[in-house]
Amino acid sequence: MPVKIRLQRHGKKGKPFYWIVAADARSKRDGKYLEKIGTYNPNTNPATINLNVDGAVQWLENGAQPTDTARAILGYKGAMLKKHLKGGVRKGAITEEQMEEKFNTWLEEKEGKISNKASGLQDQDSKKAAEALAAEKAVNEARIAANTPEPEVTEEPAVEEAPVEEATDAPAEEAPAADAETPKEEK
Repeated sequence: MPVKIRLQRHGKKGKPFYWIVAADARSKRDGKYLEKIGTYNPNTNPATINLNVDGAVQWLENGAQPTDTARAILGYKGAMLKKHLKGGVRKGAITEEQMEEKFNTWLEEKEGKISNKASGLQDQDSKKAAEALAAEKAVNEARIAANTPEPEVTEEPAVEEAPVEEATDAPAEEAPAADAETPKEEK
């Protein structure tokens, strides 16, 4: 019976979630499977992958053929590397301890890259949020400035304050009334 390592779709519409399974090649995509090896969630960034590496290597050594996507996931998590290293142990090229050391070194480097990517994405998100907040504040300030009525400014003539003269006992001269005895012009 030919065995494939492939993805089995779960989750709701628009939010896929996959199980990584070893299944008979003739069974349906979401049908009966032999063993669940792990899970894959592409909805997160970076994608979340939980994989039983030893189980995947066991299936690969027994002749299971991974699909293209499953092969990429197995390579990403190190199952393909571990299978390769186990082949070297079987041939006598390296020892079991050297294999474990190389595999653990590779895992540490990979975890470092993944954590750097995750922190870089968080930094990008925080920068975008800060820029969006600054832009929103600018728009709100412009809206407030446009809707605030300007105070009415009445232009009054400048009143010069004359120096106050001391009051004198003499009455001030009154100007003759212009209306009182002015002759009218005749036509």
